[in-house]
This record gives sequence, C-alpha cells and structure tokens, in this order.
Amino acid sequence: MAASSTSDWRRLNQANWDERTAVHLGPRGYDLSSHRSGRGELDAIVEAEIGDVSGLAILHLQCHLGDDSVALAQRGARRVVGVDFSPPALDAARNLSAECGLNNTRFVLSDVLCTPAALPEDAGAFDLVFTSWGTICWLPDLDAWAEVIGYALRPGGALYFADMHPVARVFDDEGIRAAGFPGWRFPYFEHGPWHFDDAADYMDAEARLANSRTVEFQHTLSSILAALRRAGLRLDWLREHPGLVWKPFAGCVRDAQGLWTWPDRPWLPLSLSLRALKP
Repeated sequence: MAASSTSDWRRLNQANWDERTAVHLGPRGYDLSSHRSGRGELDAIVEAEIGDVSGLAILHLQCHLGDDSVALAQRGARRVVGVDFSPPALDAARNLSAECGLNNTRFVLSDVLCTPAALPEDAGAFDLVFTSWGTICWLPDLDAWAEVIGYALRPGGALYFADMHPVARVFDDEGIRAAGFPGWRFPYFEHGPWHFDDAADYMDAEARLANSRTVEFQHTLSSILAALRRAGLRLDWLREHPGLVWKPFAGCVRDAQGLWTWPDRPWLPLSLSLRALKP
C-alpha cells in the first residue's frame, strides 16, 4: 500500500468491482433469499432508521447488486433508480428485480459523480437519496458527490447515508498494534489516495480476485458534513454506532443484530449514519 497518483483510481476500482459481482452472486456471497421471498432484508442499522418509504421516489447511489434497491421497492417505494459503474453488477440487479416481479425499479450505468448527466430528466425528482456501506471511500471528491445528491433531491427531500466511521478507518490489522487489537495505519487527516493490492473479498473468504488493485480515499467526519452543507443540505441527525455490517478487524465479533463489533467494550465507533434535508 502506498499513497500516489489518482490517475487510475476509477479504472482499477471498476475492474475490481466487476470481478466481485460473480463472487457475490456465488454460494458464499450475498444471501438474496429474503428478496426472492418478497421482502428483502436490510441490515439492522438501516432497518431501524430508514423509516416508511411507501410512495417515495428513491435514488440509490452505488447500488452494486441492487439488493437494497429491491428491498426498498418491496417496502412500497413508488420507484427506485439504482446507479452503479459496474455493468455486471447492474445486470445482476436487473435480473434480481425481474426475478422478484418488480416493475418500479430501474438501473442506470454511470459513475456516481456523473449521475446528473446519466439522469438529465431527473433533476429534483427524488424524495430520498439512499447510499450505504462502502461508498465514499472510493470517491476522491466529496463536493462533487454532495452536488449529485443536491441535484437529485426535490425541496423537502432527504439523504440517508450510512458507512464505516472515518475514525475506524484509521486502523487496520496490519498496522502497529497491541495484541488482539487493530493498529494505527491510515492517518485520519491524510486524504490519500491509498493504493491497495489485496486479492481477498469481504464476503467470500475463499475467493481470490485477479483484479486485486484498488484505490481508496479518506474523508473526515467534518469533510462529509461540510460537503453536504456546501451542496445546500441541512443535517437532520447524525448517529454513531459500535457495530458495522462487515467484519472490519480480525478481533471483532458478531452481535445479536448480526453486526460486527468490538469483543469486550465499545471502544470506538465503527459506523455512522445520518439524515440530511434539502430545504
């Protein structure tokens, strides 16, 4: 891992996520049985916070396989538009939606930062922008990201965002650490880019990715909030959580809600969620 040029960030990351799609559709990938049964499961944090989506027009940014897009549609959303930059992932999303008998979903191929160009007819068309879990770490420019959200929302519309807490991203199992704990690795105030070469997948422990090189970026809590404010959004609430939907560190354990958390005490937040409104 090293910090260097951003020149290949999009190409490398897309190749990695294109390849992950087949892994995530495999036997050790995403469990989509609840979707096929008529009501797709959401993780415990989103389920507790998303609220009633009946009748809403929802834009799901960086939708990957579309599992959350489908779950929101199955909860009564009027329409759901998923956006992602991976053609194989969008093929999987369309197949899942068709398999579930939905006619209120649409999946659009686009880099998330180019969403307005991909949806020129949808300025101010959405009641809710939804984006969660492992999203902004792939983006170098949060102002451009926040502008996409502002573009899409109608006045009175809301953003729901959940992701790994920026503080937790400072740590890594390969960092300098005490026994049983992750160690310091990524300085909180260094934006990156951080280049990785890691063939592992977060869902399937047996998978090895040929497209193993990725580029990530660090965003502080203040930079997230400032970007949303500059795009004209107003923070409604922000919450910090001791659990995360994937296993961030080797020492983490699964709690009763299915989230990964610290083994003994809630030392630091592992995730955050927020709701921001467009006046």
